[in-house]
Amino acid sequence: MLPVLVIHGGAGLIPKERAELRRSGVRSAARVGYAILQGGGSAMDAVVEAVTQLENNPTYNAGCGSVLNVKGEVEMDAIVMDGKTLACGAVSAVRNIANPVQLARLVMDKTIHVCLTAGGASQFARAMGVPEVPEESLITDYARMRWKKNKAPDANPMESQMGKMGTVGAVAVDVEGNIACATSTGGMPDKMEGRVGDTACIGCGAYADNTVGAVSSTGHGEAIMKVTLSRLILFHMEQGQSAEVASDLGLATMKSRVGGLGGVVTVDPQGRWAACISGQQMSWAAAQKDTLHHGLYTGEHFTQSIDDPH
Repeated sequence: MLPVLVIHGGAGLIPKERAELRRSGVRSAARVGYAILQGGGSAMDAVVEAVTQLENNPTYNAGCGSVLNVKGEVEMDAIVMDGKTLACGAVSAVRNIANPVQLARLVMDKTIHVCLTAGGASQFARAMGVPEVPEESLITDYARMRWKKNKAPDANPMESQMGKMGTVGAVAVDVEGNIACATSTGGMPDKMEGRVGDTACIGCGAYADNTVGAVSSTGHGEAIMKVTLSRLILFHMEQGQSAEVASDLGLATMKSRVGGLGGVVTVDPQGRWAACISGQQMSWAAAQKDTLHHGLYTGEHFTQSIDDPH
């Protein structure tokens, strides 16, 4: 069953014209990340590289495809966690960084802290030699169009949510049995300046523990934080539930208690995995035993295709 890598491209309302782009993007990222695992690489290397691939893909709400805040600016969050040691690193409200997930890993590897934010994260990035990029390089025409459309006096609240949830994430177990996770996002559209969502919060946007498994979440950040979704799912797994059942239980709790919708990818130490959502849609891909599973999950319909990951 090992190694295994599972990726999500964000839960939300995906416009029809962008659905195949979401699917092809996670397929491509899964191939890259799985190749690392096949070569004996670590779960951490695999999830960071897979998420980096998605941050570099303008289709997703992360990195160069991030949504814009109320001022029309990009502020991004990311997190990584190592299940072997419970080491983790996160950044929040960062600007002018092409790959926040790589900066989150530097926080884990090079500091005694878990999370750095805004200006402090930028200062740390410069100290680590991480190049700054122009903000315009992170803003797509699509993100700008959605931002302007949402600002219109006659904006449709439901339509304004289209394509908003593109948070990306990955979980993996390597050949040594070590587990890791990574999540990255541009946040929610038209958010207040300085808003930090679930992604950068340990136990919310992600969690990994070699003894239980790993989760990467996506959806409404405020709701995810209220139930600490990722850790809640792992709690159910500690009680003997499968990755799939535990994921559904966690999502159901979030929906019933705080009215929040979202999605997760989950894996256990044996390589059993799940991709689950509560309503809306989520693109996903899973590579295991030289097979690539991928699809678009709508809650009621689990669309799956299988092909060679190479």
